[in-house]
Amino acid sequence: MKPKINTLVAPPRWIKRPYHREWLMQQANKLFDYFQYRSINPKGGFYEFDKLGRPTGGDNPVRGIHTTTRMVHCMAIGHLLGRPGCDDLLDHGMNYLWEHHRDKQHGGYFWQVDNDGPCGEPTKQAYGHAFVLLAASSAKFAGHPLADAMIADVTEVINTRFWEEQHGAVAEEFETDWTPVPGYRGQNCNMHMTEALMEAYEVTGDVEYLTKAKRIAELIIKKHATACEYRVAEHFTEDWKVDYNYSGNEMFRPSGTTPGHWLEWTRLLLQLYTLTGRSHEWMPKAARELFVSAFKFGWDFEKRGIFYTLDWNNQPKNRAKLWWPHAEGIGATHFLTAHFGEDMHMYAYRKQWSFIANHLLDHENGGWHEELSEDLVPQATLFPGKSDIYHALQACLIPLYPAVGSLPEMIFRDVKQP
Repeated sequence: MKPKINTLVAPPRWIKRPYHREWLMQQANKLFDYFQYRSINPKGGFYEFDKLGRPTGGDNPVRGIHTTTRMVHCMAIGHLLGRPGCDDLLDHGMNYLWEHHRDKQHGGYFWQVDNDGPCGEPTKQAYGHAFVLLAASSAKFAGHPLADAMIADVTEVINTRFWEEQHGAVAEEFETDWTPVPGYRGQNCNMHMTEALMEAYEVTGDVEYLTKAKRIAELIIKKHATACEYRVAEHFTEDWKVDYNYSGNEMFRPSGTTPGHWLEWTRLLLQLYTLTGRSHEWMPKAARELFVSAFKFGWDFEKRGIFYTLDWNNQPKNRAKLWWPHAEGIGATHFLTAHFGEDMHMYAYRKQWSFIANHLLDHENGGWHEELSEDLVPQATLFPGKSDIYHALQACLIPLYPAVGSLPEMIFRDVKQP
């Protein structure tokens, strides 16, 4: 009879081991190598890539604001780290945001543009504006000359157009001329707005950003996720009642629940808890519960990996395994380990990195596979190639710094991991 192995008894923590820390930085550098030297579109903005690393979209590709802003954010991080050449991409992206995504007539920032101007869905979305604030805040940490003007500009738009004081959250979407698009409120844009508001507070010291971040977290997590047994509801009616039957865009508004967002909120809540003086005990409690729910219901115990979406009976709905929930799981377990020191969190950290290394890293073509089938075969039903450095880069770098603030803040302060 073979002895039973207790896999929850953890060896020394990986994030304290020099080899693991070096491996993380190597993976970050591989991502920089993949994106930095091929992303600039000479006609403006950045390319997205197919699975072989070739630019997509022909001579006039659509530039989504999330691609532009996330590249700015990541190149600001590279510049803060001291990586040569990232400042050129940071400057390229900031100028494109200011000159092309920004609506000089009506204010705000377009969701999509191409060589000829706004295209596709020429709307103003809170999701995109959250990332403009994040990009501008990261650029300010990096000392970019446009950062202050962009922070002031997008903050005014958020405050006067998107923020709904009666609810303590942002509205979802407007037409180009700021005609409201009625009937829907979403947590995804509010989650990323929370991320951006916290970094804006860090870089400006303006407590109003932090106040808004706290109110969003109170609505989405303290009120609704708690009532849903620590599952994050994604979709709401205009008066912020959970819409259990909503079915929308599978990439940005998938039906059901999304365990990856529970892990993302885990990290954000612990960051918010720290920034607000560790005075809101519901935040660390909710962070721990969200983590437990994400792995209890979202992890595929048979074939491994985190399911993309679940139904409200906690059964897999979209069984694909995407890269970003696993990347967010790294940040979540690093923050949990740092705040609570429990072996199960570091066990989950190791389990996820092993999954990423064996299945999500594209060892043949570079970068990460953005989507796997249920059986862990690379596929492209939602994500046609490799368009994003943001989630993967943060997964590689967040564990190298103290779990108390945003990644640009931690790099800027150069605080050493204890």
